[in-house]
Amino acid sequence: MKKDQLLTRRRVLLAGTGAVGVAVTAGVFAGVTGGGPAGTVPVAGPQARRPLSSSAYRLQPLTGYGPPHAAPRRTLVRRAPLLRFSERGRHMVLTFDDGPDPRYTPAVLDTLAKYDVRAMFFVCGGMVADNKELLARMAEEGHAVGNHTWSHPLLTRLTRREIRAEMERTCDVIEDAYGERPEWFRAPYGAWNRTAFRLGAGLGMEPLAWTVDTLDWTTPGTRSIIRRVENGAAPGVVVLSHDAGGDRSQSVRALRRYLPELLDAGYHISVPRRHYA
Repeated sequence: MKKDQLLTRRRVLLAGTGAVGVAVTAGVFAGVTGGGPAGTVPVAGPQARRPLSSSAYRLQPLTGYGPPHAAPRRTLVRRAPLLRFSERGRHMVLTFDDGPDPRYTPAVLDTLAKYDVRAMFFVCGGMVADNKELLARMAEEGHAVGNHTWSHPLLTRLTRREIRAEMERTCDVIEDAYGERPEWFRAPYGAWNRTAFRLGAGLGMEPLAWTVDTLDWTTPGTRSIIRRVENGAAPGVVVLSHDAGGDRSQSVRALRRYLPELLDAGYHISVPRRHYA
């Protein structure tokens, strides 16, 4: 066979291989984007694929493109609860425990709204179940909601299974009423143990205690509560008060007095930010 005939035959073979490759590629692309049935190879040429509708792009998954998936956020298992925050500036955190209570929580929320301030509410699941509308209001007004167990027990006297039930059940009812699962946890009576830290972290919650205790649960008088807050005011501190669990009228009146005074003194009242590992 002559050299020219060999070259011509080789060109024909290469051209055929290229055409098959184009056709296979077009068929795979059509299968991914929804342009034709999977596994079929359309005829090469301008009429090989039908135009794609906009819905075809939306319905088909995109694979192999875009940034990689972010690593899941992880909550550290702590050995002690957080007591204060190192935010820059004169920031303070106000927290209210044991609610929500329809007798006192609305008044607390009204005062916070009056001064456009955000606070934290560590709620008990049993109270949330009967007052879900108050958690919906907290969410709407930008307050943070934390887990304070379902029935406010002393965790150090419970089994691991009982602690988990108290936490998980409260997480569920908070999510239902507030719209998000809680990122913070506070042990009743400040009684922490290793099991509580581990279970809380497993549920994605950080343990938060307090720096300043108003002792308002002892009903010491409105002036006494105000004095404790003002004397303990400092950048980064966390103030503990209550909006349920007893007569909290003193707590409500004290908040109306010390909140504007803290603001006039240059303090910023806000909710803390989570830092994930």
